[in-house]
Amino acid sequence: QVQLVESGGGLVQTGGSLRLSCAASGRTFSMYTMGWFRQAPGKEREFVAAISWSGGITNYADSVKGRFTISRDNAKITVCLQMNSLKPEITAVYYCAAGRPPPVATRTAYNTWGQGTQVTVSS
Repeated sequence: QVQLVESGGGLVQTGGSLRLSCAASGRTFSMYTMGWFRQAPGKEREFVAAISWSGGITNYADSVKGRFTISRDNAKITVCLQMNSLKPEITAVYYCAAGRPPPVATRTAYNTWGQGTQVTVSS
């Protein structure tokens, strides 16, 4: 079993950058596809980005392409989301998730979730 804990959320101004980190525990981290999802108040949890166990394949939601970058470091058992050119519209709780390969965008493909970290972008 893998346990996930997100960190790095906070308040940032429009146009700024933020880097989220997800720390994993458990000896099978490298076998999992990892993803980031977000959920704003009153809305469904939506896909942001995902990465294969090897780091060689990535998928991004159209809304974040060119601005967000997902990466993983299996030696440090972490997965990160670099978020640039931020706008208030992306304000949400961001969740790290682990699931089966390949790195798909479907929420139900992921069976292990972190507790979430709040990201707020001010005008």
